[in-house]
Amino acid sequence: MSGIVEGRVVIVTGAARGIGRGHALEFARQGAKVVVNDLGAEVDGTGSSDAAAAVVAEIEALGGEAIVNGEDVSDFDGADRLIQAAVERFGDLHVLVNNAGILRDRMLVNMTAEEWDAVIKVHLRGTFAPLRHAAAYWRARSKAGEEVDARIINTTSSSGIYGNPGQGNYGAAKAGIAGLTVIAAKELERYGVTVNAVAPAALTRMTENLVPKGTRATGSTGADPDDIAPLVVWLASAEARGVTGRVFNVRSGMISVAEGWHAGPAVDKGSRWDPAELGAVIPALVEKAAPNALTSGQIPGREA
Repeated sequence: MSGIVEGRVVIVTGAARGIGRGHALEFARQGAKVVVNDLGAEVDGTGSSDAAAAVVAEIEALGGEAIVNGEDVSDFDGADRLIQAAVERFGDLHVLVNNAGILRDRMLVNMTAEEWDAVIKVHLRGTFAPLRHAAAYWRARSKAGEEVDARIINTTSSSGIYGNPGQGNYGAAKAGIAGLTVIAAKELERYGVTVNAVAPAALTRMTENLVPKGTRATGSTGADPDDIAPLVVWLASAEARGVTGRVFNVRSGMISVAEGWHAGPAVDKGSRWDPAELGAVIPALVEKAAPNALTSGQIPGREA
C-alpha cells in the first residue's frame, strides 16, 4: 500500500468500532502500520469483545500491517505499555490518535459520582496518559539529536466546546481535552510534535440515541463515522507539519476551525471595583458580547 502516511506507525485508541475503526482502516489504506487499541467494551464502558481483532483482520485483508492492543488507556502504566508495544512491534511511533471514550449521560441533578468519574477517567485521563508517554518518547528522541516529525490528534466534542444538556460529565471531559490540546501543542512544538483535536459529528453507537427516530434508516443524518477519518489522517501526515494547537469541527464533507475562548468586550476602571458599581457595567458588557455558540457551533443569529 502507498498513501499520504506511507510507512508511519500509528496508534488509534478506541479503534474497534465507529469512528476509531474508520480511522484505523483509512490509516491502513494510506500506508500506515496500525496499532488497534480497544478494550472491546460497550458504550457505557462495561463488557468486552474481540472487535479489535476483526479490525486487524480487515486491515490485513487490505494488505496492511496491524496489531491488536487491549491496554486500558486510562491506566497510566497501561498507556506506557501501549506506546512501547508500537515501538517494539514496528520499530517506531509517529502518530497517536486519542479516540477512546464512553458515555454515561445524565442530567446533573441525577448524575452519580461514579457516572462522573467513569467518563472523566476514560476520556480525559485516557487522553492524558497515552499523550504523556508518547510525548516522553518523542522528547527523548529529539534530545538525542534525532529528527522527530510526530503527531497527536485528540478527540473532543461539540458537547465540550459548545455545550449540550445531559452530558455534563462527557462535556467537561471533552472541554478538558480541547484545553489540553492547546497546551500540549505549545509544550511539544520544540520537539517536532504537533497536537490538534477534532470534534466529530457522526452516527455511532455513542450517538444513535441522540438522533431522531427514522433518520438512521433513511441515512438523512449525513454523518457516516468513516467520514471523519480523512481529516485525521491528513493531520497525521507530513503535509500537516505547520498545523498545531487547533480544534476542527468535522461532519461528513464539512470541516471548520473551532475558534476558542477569547477576550470580548471589556472595561478597565484602573482600580479595584466596588461590587455595587458592577450592576451598571456587567449587563452592558454581556449585551455587547457575542452569545455562546449553539451545540452546532454556530452563533445564534449568524447561522449559515
